[in-house]
Amino acid sequence: MKSCLLILSLLVSINVQAQDKERTIEEKEGELVDFKSIQEVLKEDQLTEEVHKKVSRIQTIKKERKKADLERYNIPNKNEIWSFLSELWLVKSASVLKWDFQKPDYGIEDSLKSLMEEMGYYEVDLKIILVNTPVLTHMALPSNKGEYIFVLSVPFIRTLDLSKLEIAVLLYEDFTRIKKGYFQNFVSPASFGSVIGSNFKGKPFPDQVFKSVLKKYDDLVFDRGFTFQQQFETTKELNRLFKANMKLWTVYYNMLKKIDDLVKTNLLYSGYTKIFPSPELQLNWLKPKKEVL
Repeated sequence: MKSCLLILSLLVSINVQAQDKERTIEEKEGELVDFKSIQEVLKEDQLTEEVHKKVSRIQTIKKERKKADLERYNIPNKNEIWSFLSELWLVKSASVLKWDFQKPDYGIEDSLKSLMEEMGYYEVDLKIILVNTPVLTHMALPSNKGEYIFVLSVPFIRTLDLSKLEIAVLLYEDFTRIKKGYFQNFVSPASFGSVIGSNFKGKPFPDQVFKSVLKKYDDLVFDRGFTFQQQFETTKELNRLFKANMKLWTVYYNMLKKIDDLVKTNLLYSGYTKIFPSPELQLNWLKPKKEVL
């Protein structure tokens, strides 16, 4: 009995020692690791990751701020410059043009938009500035792609007693001139191309270039106007387009007759032909050529 107990004791002792030896091998790493330290390291790693995130966000914000600061010195590019310049000119010329006054809704925009759609121009952005002066009778100003800015004198259209369709045809004539680039070509100085779309950060603003452009706006609108050749090309273009719709052609012809009579009889509009030469010539250009038998 004693020998059995001794053997059993030895077996238990061997088994315990074996288990101890096995645990030591498998759990050695666990026994050597300080779990409290791991928790601290993990906590530090999380904080480090959070710091990295914050640093990254700060760097992004700085880059965006630097970019925004640089963009403050951007001069609009060729696709954005014209509306900016024309609106600047309108503000500069406010005292002469007198566009800030109470005016009824004449429905001109809807009429012009309808005509432009009939001529194949859809989804255009129209801005019609009504002015309370005979100094500028009508004019399309340079604008960005898809945008069209028109200036129209209320005293002028009232004196002529123009219908909405006649006004639309008149403005479409202005639209044709602006599409041909007459205005833009005249007001653009040689240095203009190198300025638009540039950035003047750390450099003087090229104000003389823009002053020159705005001065040329004044010259064309109030003094020089369009050439006979430009007027001829515009009239012939509308003659060709409106021949497909004789109603429009007749409206155009009769409107020019009204203007011709006005400039010949009303001294207030005697300078009209200096800007648009001349309604009488336009009527002659529109008349069919007589066949020689």
